[in-house]
Amino acid sequence: MTYILSVKEMKAFHEDGFLIVPKLINQEDVQELLDHTVDIMKGQVTVPGQIDPPPSDATIEEIEQRYVRIHQLHFHLEIHERYLLHSRILDVLEKLIGPDIMAMQTMLFLKAPEQVGQGYHQDSYYIPTRPDTLCGAWIALDDADEENGCVWFIRGTQYEPIYHDAQNVSHDDVNLNGLGKIAAKYPDNEVPAVMKSGDVAFFGGHVIHRSHSNESRTRFRRAFVGHYANARSWTHWGAPLDECRNNNQILARGNTHLPYAVSKFGQNKKRI
Repeated sequence: MTYILSVKEMKAFHEDGFLIVPKLINQEDVQELLDHTVDIMKGQVTVPGQIDPPPSDATIEEIEQRYVRIHQLHFHLEIHERYLLHSRILDVLEKLIGPDIMAMQTMLFLKAPEQVGQGYHQDSYYIPTRPDTLCGAWIALDDADEENGCVWFIRGTQYEPIYHDAQNVSHDDVNLNGLGKIAAKYPDNEVPAVMKSGDVAFFGGHVIHRSHSNESRTRFRRAFVGHYANARSWTHWGAPLDECRNNNQILARGNTHLPYAVSKFGQNKKRI
């Protein structure tokens, strides 16, 4: 069923730099991804060089701690491409950064109890697009709150430039992280993205954000994250500045004058 973004939601995204859409993904889809994370941890899903079976004598705790996050599995696994191109995610993105959408990246966060977070960073620091239209879509698979290491966004930082020269970006020590001084300009604007399973947070590539360690003893904080941009933005991501890499990005909706990739698993023809 098509999701129609409201004027209030559009306003919130542009004023805050992020938007949480409750219950955008149904629980059947969420459960499929949760079951998939268990299969990964148990070694029932393997991708050479990225996901290997655990040692035969590994304890449950060791199995759960094997991965914090895994990148770009949509190049190898149908389920990751399918959720990267989920129609309700694209419905929202079409209004926020579209109508032409390219799908660029996937990350699967497993974040078991006591696993670490990630310090202040801006996603466009890592994934450049010109003009900069990058937007993340963070699907909560588990309920996420302060105890188990939810994401924290800093309102207003969507208007900050990308700090390409910042040192130790993503370091969890704010005194070492070059974005710590920028974050300090917004002392009352950092808010936890408390989310229920199936909620989705959309956030622009300039927004400074971080997460803390999972302090829970029993709860995971699993999430499936996709990154997208307007399909008419140019990217050299992963290559020298003068090279175009749009041909590696899936055209998820609309059209473009730039090169693009098509779905490896035929998801452009399917809607979930």
